Amino acid sequence: MKLHGIDYTSAPSRRKGVTIASGELQGDVYVLSSLVSLPDHAAFDAWLRQPGPWLGAFDFPFSLPRELVEHLGWPTDWEALMRHLGTLSRADLRTTFKAFCDARPVGGKFAHRATDYPAGSSPSMKWVNPPVAYMLHAGVPQLLASGVTIYHLHPGDPDRVALEGYPGMVARDITRDSYKNDQPSKQTPARRDARERIVAALEAGQHRWAVKLDAGRFRSALIDDGSADLLDAVLCGILAAWAWQRREARYGLPPFDALEGWIVGA
Repeated sequence: MKLHGIDYTSAPSRRKGVTIASGELQGDVYVLSSLVSLPDHAAFDAWLRQPGPWLGAFDFPFSLPRELVEHLGWPTDWEALMRHLGTLSRADLRTTFKAFCDARPVGGKFAHRATDYPAGSSPSMKWVNPPVAYMLHAGVPQLLASGVTIYHLHPGDPDRVALEGYPGMVARDITRDSYKNDQPSKQTPARRDARERIVAALEAGQHRWAVKLDAGRFRSALIDDGSADLLDAVLCGILAAWAWQRREARYGLPPFDALEGWIVGA
């Protein structure tokens, strides 16, 4: 089974593309076979349509908080909600979400999905630092157009299955130290040391999900990449491998709100 981890960006370019780690599970070891960076949405669309079987953990939110959706009077059926979002611009999203936040008290500005709490993820309505709302706005329509199965949210090709992943959840289980920054001036030796510790822990299976990593010829690249796009893709690959181990048990996912979705492994 091809197991992919996808570190997504809503504005891919040659400098910072959609980064994909691919491998397979051998026993309890995720054996990394390739790392690629896709420079634009067309390349990512083509990648999504590659024949299965494959399973991917994607680093972007698959839905919005029910509290927000109901407050706005938007559709509470997942696919209808996604189609509605597709009619809105990024500016529309920002204006709507900012108005929602502005009307709420300090300390409770954002609405959260249930999965955000165990995963420690940013609220999916957040439009800056990180702009995960824009990632949802760009990424989910690509998944729908490609015909993949978005597990428990949208039926599609059963040989191409997409799960929501979150690499920061795995990284923080190993260390709370900062391990990445997109600005070269902030790609410090301390952050490189944190990446090296993360890779070593993955290789030993010393994290909550216990899947081991065989990085092979890619090991140095995972440590040297100051943006950690490569490492984040691998962290999602680890979650895909963990889910594949539990494929007969809902990929390890608990019962969850079929409007909000769930982060695999949380």
